[in-house]
Amino acid sequence: MAARFCGVLVLLSVLLSGLNASRPAVNQELSNLFNELWRLDVNRMKSGIDYTISVQGRASYVSQGSQVVRDYATYPLFSNVNENKLKNATTISRFMKLLDNYERSTGVTERVTTEEQTEINLFLDAVLETEVMKRAHRYLVSKGQSSSNLRLFKNQLNLIWFHLYHRQRNAGLDSCGFEHVFVGETKSGTEIVGFHNWIQFYLQEKNSHLDYKGYKAREHDLPDHDDHVLNLQFSWHGVVKPVGSSFIGTSPEFEMALFTVIFLMNTERSTTVLVNIDQCQMELVVIRHGRSLGTAYPKLLSSNNRHVVQRSH
Repeated sequence: MAARFCGVLVLLSVLLSGLNASRPAVNQELSNLFNELWRLDVNRMKSGIDYTISVQGRASYVSQGSQVVRDYATYPLFSNVNENKLKNATTISRFMKLLDNYERSTGVTERVTTEEQTEINLFLDAVLETEVMKRAHRYLVSKGQSSSNLRLFKNQLNLIWFHLYHRQRNAGLDSCGFEHVFVGETKSGTEIVGFHNWIQFYLQEKNSHLDYKGYKAREHDLPDHDDHVLNLQFSWHGVVKPVGSSFIGTSPEFEMALFTVIFLMNTERSTTVLVNIDQCQMELVVIRHGRSLGTAYPKLLSSNNRHVVQRSH
């Protein structure tokens, strides 16, 4: 009987250690690097100064593909954004020019015109001139993941973010990492895939293509107007995204730097890194599509140092 009891205890301890093992520890090295990038991000917009958001109500559960959704947000998410600051930041103004270069629906072949290729080159040139991407580049060079040659690093960024590939089977080259993450796509006309960027969210909302339905969070976790990551529910061109997550206020170069570092520092098809950035604890998820990016997004776990308070109790 005692031996059987001990066996049960051993089994329990194995199961519990397995549960703990499934939760990744905070990656301190990347947390330090990403906080440095956060501080270097001069193009980041500040809550209450450069933009104002209204999170309103908690959205209800909606199954993927459902077109019926209750609206818990009477007003838009963004009540105000300093558009002059958007236009005067070179990376952001060049980023915005890329947003209308893509076919929304997966399965429709993308055709990159000479003008669009020029826009991509100009955007990457601007990104490479920022202190954010310079620091990320130095880190990747120190880890042997990138060449110190800027032209080769630009080619690497181009391959990761802008190389076209097949997202839908039996279709042409219909997608790329940039389109999926920053612009968003629809699948079979019933599902939104990707779409993890706040600037695109704001512009689509402003043009009445997007309707914010409310925030998604755990029962006792209320988002604040100054949260750097939000989980959102919205409809876009009549298609519903039950829950999507996005950085808020950050520059395109900051997001690209984070996800590029994770992409190049790992070889698994799917990578999740737990990091603390500023006052937030989040998981950063990166999924590969061969040598290019399939998708990348943040998942907020806690904000306003709540994880620090919880740990100290």
